[in-house]
Amino acid sequence: MSMYRAPTRDLRFVIEELIGLERFSGLQDLEEITPDLLEAVLEEADRLASEVWAPLNQVGDRQGCRMEGGEMRLPEGFTEAYQAFVEGGWNGINAHPEHGGQGLPEVVATATQEMWHGANMALALAPMLSAGATELLHRHGDEALRARYLGKLVSGEWTGTMDLTEPQAGSDLGQVKCRAVPDGDAYRLYGQKTYITWGEHEAAENIIHLVLARTPDAPEGHRGISLFLVPKYRVAEDGSLGVRNDVHCTALEHKLGIHGSPTCTISYGDSEGAVGYLVGEPCRGLNHMFTMMNEARHKVGVQSVGVAERAYQQALAFARDRVQGRRPGGKASVPILQHPDVRRSLMTMRAQTEAMRALALLTAAEMDVAGHAADAAARQSAQRRVDLFTPVVKAVASDQAVEITSVGIQVHGGMGYIEEVEAPQLLRDVRVAAIYEGTNGIQAQDFTLRKVLKDGGETLEAVLGEADETVEALRRDPDVAPLADGLAEGVATLRESTARLLQDGAEDPLVPLTAATPYLMQAGLVLGGWLMGRAALAAQAGIRAGSGDADFYAGKLHTARFYMRHILPRLHGYTPAIRGGSDELEAIDDGHW
Repeated sequence: MSMYRAPTRDLRFVIEELIGLERFSGLQDLEEITPDLLEAVLEEADRLASEVWAPLNQVGDRQGCRMEGGEMRLPEGFTEAYQAFVEGGWNGINAHPEHGGQGLPEVVATATQEMWHGANMALALAPMLSAGATELLHRHGDEALRARYLGKLVSGEWTGTMDLTEPQAGSDLGQVKCRAVPDGDAYRLYGQKTYITWGEHEAAENIIHLVLARTPDAPEGHRGISLFLVPKYRVAEDGSLGVRNDVHCTALEHKLGIHGSPTCTISYGDSEGAVGYLVGEPCRGLNHMFTMMNEARHKVGVQSVGVAERAYQQALAFARDRVQGRRPGGKASVPILQHPDVRRSLMTMRAQTEAMRALALLTAAEMDVAGHAADAAARQSAQRRVDLFTPVVKAVASDQAVEITSVGIQVHGGMGYIEEVEAPQLLRDVRVAAIYEGTNGIQAQDFTLRKVLKDGGETLEAVLGEADETVEALRRDPDVAPLADGLAEGVATLRESTARLLQDGAEDPLVPLTAATPYLMQAGLVLGGWLMGRAALAAQAGIRAGSGDADFYAGKLHTARFYMRHILPRLHGYTPAIRGGSDELEAIDDGHW
């Protein structure tokens, strides 16, 4: 059985030394976070993640979910592991105390969520979606809905789902056909939704479906979609559970990975109609749902970091134990960790994981400022950065996680291709991260068109200005000065790419669409380089301070140097595609394929 330990020290390093706890002082309605409290929370989360959830990862993969007599059966131990999570109060760690939450910063919750996904991605999908449902209902639900449903969602006693996709409507939600017919102060829903993660199970008392549907008089397209809350069991005014609603799982998907996560086809209204309640304004459902979708997109990036971390830990452990071959000039066989190419592979895994961890946590910190700063301008500025970073976290982290888990298999050699070890499962599991919650191509278009070009690159330029400051700080410190030139070159290249897309996009709207994915990847590498530069500065400061963590900080310096020399230069490979224009792709006729 593979071993996993949550990277608590690495998470603390990012939150305390790269982001800085002072960022959270003075934020309204947040529990004060101190180094001791942060350490205690992460250590306790590590115990649950490493000792309870992680050992069930392969169990979930091998047993999978199954339907028996119309009931969903989870893999052995999953229900008990989820209940341990609920009993520990982990589901509401960042929720507002008025709903029963603990009121800790989002950045702390994000750190624990990386642990859950690293321990058991399939199981962690349940609370991930519940957290998004909680935030959506908090923002858009009326007082009656919040009073009836939020407390149980925050506690984790009930779980939430996001019901968007239909057989004919995948990413194009304007084609949604699910109907919502008024019935007094409620609605009756009729239709089918597919690919609903944790859409049916018995690990929680109730499941709260958040469903996109159309009312009878709604216009066609995106503008005619409303959002409805549909409980598995109807809920009385006093909060007690009533009869089963007319919502049922009719099929269980058989997937490449995450076998322990029930992915369902959900049918509404096979008989009298599924009772649902309007959330927010009529015909504003897609707008409201983006609250949950953006939360989920960020957490898919966090999920990818968690799985990548687990793959790195496994590969490193194997490389230490596996004795094969000799080093040049040596006579005895050595662990493969001693071979340069294996070391390169492991550092490739480690450097990319640490860069995306830093960006994911920084994004969470900006969420805290956006939601809780006293100054309106500070909130707006932070929200623009959240919007900018989220598609990068989702897409770049998930693409890199696919690479990282594949490299992990390669480090294992032939054993990596055998299902007895966990390495193949991690690749199969994380492959979906680049697909769901909006494919990475959609993330690239969102980033390029809506988050960069729409404001003339202003928000991105502000971030790159901070990267310039990091370059200068590196140059002032002789011990890390060699890292400065590569980062400076990367920042300059991204600026040139942005200017080129602003110019070419004004003349040909197809150019940004063609260049979106390479541009997003280039931006992700540069933002990762910026944060690795900051990590190098923090690590060097820790060494100079004579910290007892000297080996830890030395490792951070090695990782930052490797990133600058081996990972960051990849950005130049994207430049030709960014500048390539759209004419060649558009010139391909149907008969040429």
